[in-house]
Amino acid sequence: MKFSLYIAKRYLFSGSKNTAINIITIIASVGIIVGTMALFVVMSVFSGLKDFSLSFANDFDPDLKAVAKSGKTISITSQQEAEINNLEGVAYFSKIIEERALFTFNGKDILANIKGIDKNFNKVNQVEKTIFQGQWIEENTEQVVVGYGISQKLSMGLFDLVNVFETFVPKPGKGTIDSPEGAFNRSVLVPVGFYFINEDLNQKYVFADLSIVQELLAYKPTQISGIELKLKPNADETDVKSSLEKILQNTVTVKNRAQLNDSLYKMLNTENLVLYLIFSLVIAVTLFTLIGALIMIIIEKKSNLKTLFNLGSDVEELRKIFLYQGFLICLIGGIVGLILGIITTFLQQKYGFIMINQNMAYPVRFSFVNVFIVIATFAVLGFLASWIASSRVNKKLLE
Repeated sequence: MKFSLYIAKRYLFSGSKNTAINIITIIASVGIIVGTMALFVVMSVFSGLKDFSLSFANDFDPDLKAVAKSGKTISITSQQEAEINNLEGVAYFSKIIEERALFTFNGKDILANIKGIDKNFNKVNQVEKTIFQGQWIEENTEQVVVGYGISQKLSMGLFDLVNVFETFVPKPGKGTIDSPEGAFNRSVLVPVGFYFINEDLNQKYVFADLSIVQELLAYKPTQISGIELKLKPNADETDVKSSLEKILQNTVTVKNRAQLNDSLYKMLNTENLVLYLIFSLVIAVTLFTLIGALIMIIIEKKSNLKTLFNLGSDVEELRKIFLYQGFLICLIGGIVGLILGIITTFLQQKYGFIMINQNMAYPVRFSFVNVFIVIATFAVLGFLASWIASSRVNKKLLE
């Protein structure tokens, strides 16, 4: 091994007498550097975009959410509330009610979700900080916070004393409906704030006090849709899940943030995989140039190889010379490209010289996972390319 590595290093740093071989080797090396740099930068950019996309979910969704296994509601007693509050690992919890409703304002209407929340909601979620106009609701009032998209579609303003903001939900029960008034429960609401998160969520929710929504839906005081929880920093999520299910007598399904946004996580991971495969293919195509350069070097060094073979070196040792040489070219090119990629990532993080718009730079995130993936990629592909080229060294060539 030492003999093969020594000869490989000599061939690598001494160059070739043939200018064409040197040019092809340089082109292959530059291709590896650029390909590796591009792979790392793109993965860092996607990591930043992923964090940016998930930041909306982090603001809006809790660490854990318990919903009914069957039906729309669960029942929770004051004793169960106390037990949940005393759970190790739970910082805060909030009771919520969520239901589809019709909202009308000044002759316009829209279907959206009304979400009833209690006083602990803002300790569990960070929705309050997304309010860009107005204020958050006060407890035990008809005040509501409306999504910006809903307000735009209804042409709604805050504290409008002329037009009435109403919501309607179907009345529970069976039987014949004699009139529209008998088919729906109605409530008059007072918009006091607009929140802005993203286009989808802006058209989804109207936040109201829990007691108002319970009255609108004709729910009992103990009847809710679910429980949202904020965990302590070092909490064991699995233990909290099992304890919560036990307290609520296995009537709920408990999901974490990733499970609540399962489709979003799958989409982002799929996009990340596709980008990785595309840029890995770019590196693989570049390595065909390296294979060609190594084969030309083998042909050029044919007389030297015959001499070494006649002096006692076996074919396997001679193959390793070019295996090591090719791998060293990939290793050096990959490390240089990785360093350039890391420098570019940190410069973008600090100075934001590439912008999405006038106010926002492309988000990037340095990750040691990405470093490991890039190193593994160029190491594996470089080894395969070198192995393919070195396999041209055989007894037939040396005869």
